[in-house]
Amino acid sequence: MNQTRPLEEQRLPFSDVKRWLHLMDGSASEQLAAMAGDVVLLLDKQGVVRDVAGEAVSAGAIKKRIGEPWSDLVTVESRPKIADMLAGKSVGRWRQVTHVRDTGDVPIRYLVVPIGEDGDMIAIGRDERAAAMLQQQLLQVQQSLERDYLALRQAESRYRLLFDMTAEPMLVVEAATRRVREINPAAKALLGTPASIAGQPLAGFFAEPDRERVIAFLGAAAAGAEVAPIRLTIGKRKAALSARPFRQSGTAFLLLRLDLPGNAASAEPNVAGLLDKMPDGFVLTDARLLIVTANAGFIEQVQASGVDQLRGRQLGDMLGRPGIDLELILGQLRDHGVARNVATILRGLDEGREEVEVSAVHAPESGGHYGFSVRVVARRLRDLPPAGQDLPRSVEQLTDLVGRMPLKDIVRESTDLIERQCIEAALAFTSNNRASAAEILGLSRQSLYSKLHRHGLVASDVLDD
Repeated sequence: MNQTRPLEEQRLPFSDVKRWLHLMDGSASEQLAAMAGDVVLLLDKQGVVRDVAGEAVSAGAIKKRIGEPWSDLVTVESRPKIADMLAGKSVGRWRQVTHVRDTGDVPIRYLVVPIGEDGDMIAIGRDERAAAMLQQQLLQVQQSLERDYLALRQAESRYRLLFDMTAEPMLVVEAATRRVREINPAAKALLGTPASIAGQPLAGFFAEPDRERVIAFLGAAAAGAEVAPIRLTIGKRKAALSARPFRQSGTAFLLLRLDLPGNAASAEPNVAGLLDKMPDGFVLTDARLLIVTANAGFIEQVQASGVDQLRGRQLGDMLGRPGIDLELILGQLRDHGVARNVATILRGLDEGREEVEVSAVHAPESGGHYGFSVRVVARRLRDLPPAGQDLPRSVEQLTDLVGRMPLKDIVRESTDLIERQCIEAALAFTSNNRASAAEILGLSRQSLYSKLHRHGLVASDVLDD
């Protein structure tokens, strides 16, 4: 029979079982049965549990139910398996069943062996909770790896599509060998190359006078030096070759771009440089307010090490009070298309804070990007002379009214004081923009104007615009 079963299922019997096992006394048999598994059940021919032995953590709950049918101790799904084992249909096979307990279901794998001639049986069980936990952890790790792999494949597909569809001629060159690894269709059309040029030296696609310059340019770029684009002649056309180094899987590469006259990148080559040299901060975000790029002024304002440390972060983590300032700016952009000189705060990565003024624009035609200009005004505010307006009545002055005025009048005075201070703070915060101040305070425009007149914060002849 063993010849027809797989090798991993074949079992080798004792050579002389009668010589040794008939010498075992009752104590040895009991010890052997108890140590054979985590839980051992003694069953009669009807499948009723007559005795239990084993580890307390596995057998303790079953010990309390001696005298009940074994099938009553397990889930409904496990009862057919127990019926098969009691009927002798699973001789020599381990079957897993699930015991029902108040603290949770417990999986146990059993092997049933007949003992004696009256139909009694012994069920040797092994607790599978540790194995089930390991299987669950393995499954979770596998699912996590599959999700990461899928995300990586999707990102690779997006970047491949972007690389192929961009109108700018671009190539990827291995820095050490200066051989082409990738080229997009726009670069193929410009260079007039065959369909496949992977592995060929890049310098070979340029005219003889430019080859030495291309080799020197690639060497300087691969060394990490800041090199300006070089002008080349491709056929009868002029082009500017620029390079940016990067590393992938431990190998250094160069991303090359060929700018032709008339392209936006070549027609305005100094715009990015001018923005970077601005003394005020400038930051560009996508439609979700995730930072795309920033100039040197903004990097210095937030005490970052470089633009790479900021790219992909939420602008709201650094600019404005949470849930207030950016919502106000976005509201002004929706209503007026531009936001000017909004007073707010800027939080640096070193946990510092600066008072700033922010102006912003929205560019829906370019993917919904936002541009923010950030100017530090803390020093200017400190240098301003103190305001000439009378300070509102203080809390101490209010308490002095006790005994001279009824309580309800003092409460009314307190309410007016708080209301006036909140309105003044909202107007200062919004640079006297009454529509935005009303939105912050949760008032209608008409209600705000009425309160402004009542507190003497606006001339009585000013009408609602």
